[in-house]
Amino acid sequence: MSDQNLEQRVHAALEAGEGLLRLAPNWVPRSFLMPGRRLKLHPNDYYALGTHRGGIDERWFSSTTVATNEGAPPDEGLSYVIHDGGRFTLRDAIETAGKRIIGAELVEKYGRWPVYSKFFDNMGPIPHHMHQNNEQAALVGQQGKPESYYYPPQLNNVGNNFPYTFFGLEPGVTKEDVRRCLERWNEGDNGILDLSKAARLKPGTGWLVPPCILHAPGSLLTYEPQWGSDVFGMWQSMVEGRAVGWDLLVKDVPQEKHQDLDFLISQLDWEGNVDPNFRENHYLEPVLAEGGDEAGYADRWIVYGKINGESLFSAKELTVQPGARATIKDHGASGLIAVQGSGTIGGLPLITPVMIRFGELTQDEYFISQERARQGVEVVNTGAEPLVTLRYFGPEQAPGVPEVGAYRGH
Repeated sequence: MSDQNLEQRVHAALEAGEGLLRLAPNWVPRSFLMPGRRLKLHPNDYYALGTHRGGIDERWFSSTTVATNEGAPPDEGLSYVIHDGGRFTLRDAIETAGKRIIGAELVEKYGRWPVYSKFFDNMGPIPHHMHQNNEQAALVGQQGKPESYYYPPQLNNVGNNFPYTFFGLEPGVTKEDVRRCLERWNEGDNGILDLSKAARLKPGTGWLVPPCILHAPGSLLTYEPQWGSDVFGMWQSMVEGRAVGWDLLVKDVPQEKHQDLDFLISQLDWEGNVDPNFRENHYLEPVLAEGGDEAGYADRWIVYGKINGESLFSAKELTVQPGARATIKDHGASGLIAVQGSGTIGGLPLITPVMIRFGELTQDEYFISQERARQGVEVVNTGAEPLVTLRYFGPEQAPGVPEVGAYRGH
């Protein structure tokens, strides 16, 4: 496709959707995990990419970030815009018409849509792991990865095998304690979870997780706004009887440091990991932003707070009651997914599917361009149950975002 032709198609899609871009489902497998089967994917399709690639346990939203999976095609993780019987990646669209889609501020500062979100959905827990910060990730040509979690009630009718997440390390744990866990890597369970504490996961709540913090996410289906990177290091040698390779610990570490235990431990934010007030400093509950019972809709912050003084991403949950409508106005662009009900968004169909075949198109996901977000988008519930959507924003794109702990005042 020529650049000129792509540019014409991108602008045509923006005009046709009046600033809204319809996106195709974006499925991602993980070879080291077991699907939780709550993504609404057809039961026969969880291994549609082959058992050698692993089961599909993630769906990525409005992503311009590539999934760094071994054996993956070069576009795995990239969202595609659907228009006029064809498709092109959201990444190409933003490279072509970024100022219209995400705004001049993000284009000039980052040159891309620097965040993405996903559902991750597993039968059991994920290994205790961390994500490098920018300085550490730069050593392997990557960017760091702060992230956040929200557990949508609509998709968590069952908690699966372990609805608890270990966060950080217990106060009093020493670096020598952690070093011994790494030294025991090939002896079975290295005992890293003995040094941590689990929190019970509650649908309708969430957590804000900076980089360099150890965490072992539990088995609730999770909505995860995060920075646009796929760096990580697994620190747990065995999960549910399955071995975790050393290669997953050092995946994003310079080759010469792969056996340097002191270097590996230096990647951890030590004070952040042993914080005795970890829950108070990271736990999130929804905070009402607009609307209420009398308005027929409620727009709530579900991901908020700052990491190192910056609001790097945030998210809202919009609930519109049957027969009601709401006009949402935002400062910045957002990626939106419907999790319950049916209706319209900006006059376009918004339908939450019950079951999706691999490769099938849906009408549940849109990208709201900055120009349309500032004009306002009307969401109408035409169904008999609440219409619920989740949408996430980029860095410093949501003025008025609350601080962690704001829910205590509501």
